[in-house]
Amino acid sequence: MMFDVLLAGLALALALWLRPWRLLAGRAALVTPLLATLVILPWLWALPALLQVSVQLQWSGAVLVLLMLGWPIAVPVLLLVAALAWLISPMSAQAALAVGVWQGIVPATLALAAGAAVRRWLPPHPFVYILGRGFLSAVVCLFAARLLAQQFGTPWAAPASGMGLVVAQWLMAWGDAFVTGMLTAIFVAFKPQWLLTWSDARYLRR
Repeated sequence: MMFDVLLAGLALALALWLRPWRLLAGRAALVTPLLATLVILPWLWALPALLQVSVQLQWSGAVLVLLMLGWPIAVPVLLLVAALAWLISPMSAQAALAVGVWQGIVPATLALAAGAAVRRWLPPHPFVYILGRGFLSAVVCLFAARLLAQQFGTPWAAPASGMGLVVAQWLMAWGDAFVTGMLTAIFVAFKPQWLLTWSDARYLRR
């Protein structure tokens, strides 16, 4: 648990040092995806504990939150989502913290690094943003975060044991990434103001 506390504390301190409230200044459109995240995502994170099923299907959504809100805002929001999930479900505070770190902060941070690589090495095209950041990066980052969570033995994910579990995590990452990519494409087409990481000037050459 101390490792989870350390990761959460460092990420939150860095995010607050970057003054995320500045990103919200003059961006009233971001209030909608922020509130939607706080309303919908806690229930998705709490669902395994609420259902109390033996096969835990974790839904992250962290990559989409990163694309919508940016890393400095995403970190405190994801930790707040974990706290809300703890309040509405029977999960322990330790498990909620682990979910916030490994299902929220870690994939969002990996997606931040992947997004920087996409911007650096690939051309500024809308399909590159949608497929690169919204789908392929999401697959890789979510899968890597799940493997890291298993490696460190968090309360909500058993340590990796066998190729079957690795394959299951890979498939779950694809499902999460498919929804992320689909919603990213919809937002690019109809609500680009909901994506802080999107830029008309960059991707549409305006």
